[in-house]
Amino acid sequence: MIAKRIIPCLDVADGRVKKGVNFVNLTDVGDPVEIAAAYQQQGADELVFLDIAATNEHRETMATMVEQVSAQVFMPLTIGGGISSVADMQRILRAGADKTAINSAAVANPDLIRAGAEKFGNQCIVVAIDAAWDEQAQQYRVYTHGGQQATDLDAIEWAKQAVDLGAGELLVTSMDRDGTKAGFDTKLYQALGAAVNVPIIASGGAGNLQDFVDVFADTTVDGALAASVFHFGELTIADVKSALKESGVVVR
Repeated sequence: MIAKRIIPCLDVADGRVKKGVNFVNLTDVGDPVEIAAAYQQQGADELVFLDIAATNEHRETMATMVEQVSAQVFMPLTIGGGISSVADMQRILRAGADKTAINSAAVANPDLIRAGAEKFGNQCIVVAIDAAWDEQAQQYRVYTHGGQQATDLDAIEWAKQAVDLGAGELLVTSMDRDGTKAGFDTKLYQALGAAVNVPIIASGGAGNLQDFVDVFADTTVDGALAASVFHFGELTIADVKSALKESGVVVR
């Protein structure tokens, strides 16, 4: 059985790690290099860095910061935010990233997924999906530009298209649960798990140890991503892995 992954997420803006609730009201958390090193000591399986302002500010992702982090930590790094071309992907991978995450650019130009996968391999291409439940339409709607712009895309259908185009992994954030500590949106991940056959990272809503146990027990996701509970010391990676082991979940 493949071990499940516990992944801290570092949302970066202005060179600092930030965290908000439902994608707004951002609070400064600290220096990304220092925080990354601390998570390595805790035993995180991977790190995800998302430059949350890059797309809206029409600028490139922070290659220099990636170089600094990759010199300090030795676990897989996924970098996203402002990546809109194969050249951007190459720059970030050369800086030390293991995987590139694309969201808004993939929605605007789905062929970017195929182009990236053909050049670097499927394993390097993560499609990030920000989804919120649309009660009227009875579907999960895809949002872009850091959760600020609604699209007409159904999140489950978009996930299937992304995988068909070459995405090797999906990082799916429930905007409804982001920062709320109300638990992962298991309904969303159950639907995704039934639709695609690539690894899925669940993001949004982690508030306590049971939330991690539940998402792995109730869905087929391969990893659970969290920010607030780790950044503010409410839980440690060791706490989470211990609880999962006790529940029979295989972790590293």
